[in-house]
Amino acid sequence: MRALLSALLISAAACASAPAAERMVLAPAPTLDEAPKKGLQKAVFAGGCFWGVEGVFERVKGVQSVRSGYAGGKSSTARYSLIGTGLTGHAEAVEITYDPARVSYGTLLRIFFSVAHDPTQLNRQGPDVGSQYRSAVFAQTPEQDKLAKAYAAQLEKAGTWKGIVTAHEGNKPFYPAEDYHQDYLRAHPTQPYIVYNDIPKVEALKAMFPALWSEKPAA
Repeated sequence: MRALLSALLISAAACASAPAAERMVLAPAPTLDEAPKKGLQKAVFAGGCFWGVEGVFERVKGVQSVRSGYAGGKSSTARYSLIGTGLTGHAEAVEITYDPARVSYGTLLRIFFSVAHDPTQLNRQGPDVGSQYRSAVFAQTPEQDKLAKAYAAQLEKAGTWKGIVTAHEGNKPFYPAEDYHQDYLRAHPTQPYIVYNDIPKVEALKAMFPALWSEKPAA
């Protein structure tokens, strides 16, 4: 996607001529969901470039905040200049803080699989290639881990997706990305990469989940 910030527009223009990034499908509601609970909870997902995944989840009612960052590797390598090598073990990820009284973990999973990324693409998403762009769930609790695995199995059985490659990597630490990556989609809505790869995801969220759409993005 992007090797250096100085080459951003060049790489974005190249991506604009690439094949369509991901296929979006309205997945069924999960048959299992989290038990009712009080207080804000966190979910961590990886689904390719964090710009677009953040852009989707910040528009979901009940989501309080979304941060782009890295998960899967060590703190010493949680830097964008190193992530791009694909050798750190990190994936570009987002940390979602949500109110389970307004939106459940199961619903977040449904959005993740439906519009945020394509769970059948191994170590890539659209034009972005490498293990840092893998599909992964970093469950924050044993309950989340159980629900995520059950939902992936449900989708396979239903035929919604065939060949789901989403990894279930457990509660590995999340490290926030550099400031310039935060709220990137909102700050650069006309950048070619964003227009071609990420805006369609946000539009699909609004079309597929109108009851969950928030006109005001989360902080």
